[in-house]
Amino acid sequence: MLKKTVLELGGSDPYLVLEDADLEQAAVLCARGRLLNMGQSCIAAKRFIVVDKVRSRFEELFVERMSAAKFGDPLSDQTELGPLARHDLRDALHDQVQRSVAMGARCLLGGKIPDGRGAYYPPTVLTDIEKGMPAYEEELFGPVAAVIPVKDEDAAIAVANDSVFGLGGAVLTRDRERGERIARERIESGSVFVNEVVRSDVRLPFGGVKESGYGREGGVEGLQEYTVVKNVSHLTK
Repeated sequence: MLKKTVLELGGSDPYLVLEDADLEQAAVLCARGRLLNMGQSCIAAKRFIVVDKVRSRFEELFVERMSAAKFGDPLSDQTELGPLARHDLRDALHDQVQRSVAMGARCLLGGKIPDGRGAYYPPTVLTDIEKGMPAYEEELFGPVAAVIPVKDEDAAIAVANDSVFGLGGAVLTRDRERGERIARERIESGSVFVNEVVRSDVRLPFGGVKESGYGREGGVEGLQEYTVVKNVSHLTK
């Protein structure tokens, strides 16, 4: 029997850091979005598309925030970041990092498997990411951030949309109207947040476009996905 389906699949969410962004706030939001559940989330921030004018300062603040996260034993109350789910996932993530570096990416933080037991991987920041690198093309399912430099807003939007994924995204700018216009009209994603971390909410429709799936869960639209419309008609004399 055929049944209706809703598919919420993977993502490689872009966070656009524009030249007028509050960089202190941007660094906090980007680190929080990247390290959510150790980066093992479909809507975790993954690609950080930064306008050249503010790139150097953003990277400095971002690395500071990423390195400040308390990393260690998941049973400790002080720990913010624990291990990844499995060793093979950790090894696959490290392979993506190594291949990106071999192709010209620079590692600003992390990038090395720590000694000891557990599928641990440190918060990692890669920069100088370019098209063709694994960190540009593939989903990084772990605490690895890919910083992609661009010259301006139009270039940032082009890079954001240059992906097979389209689940979530964010625009960071002091100009709220500008951010909302970009989010509404120009980013190819099911959800786009302005100056916030992407998240799902049962009150709002959530889902993706392109290879991030189809259909929506949450909100009225989510209820309608599981509603079958029936047409009853009769002839009139």
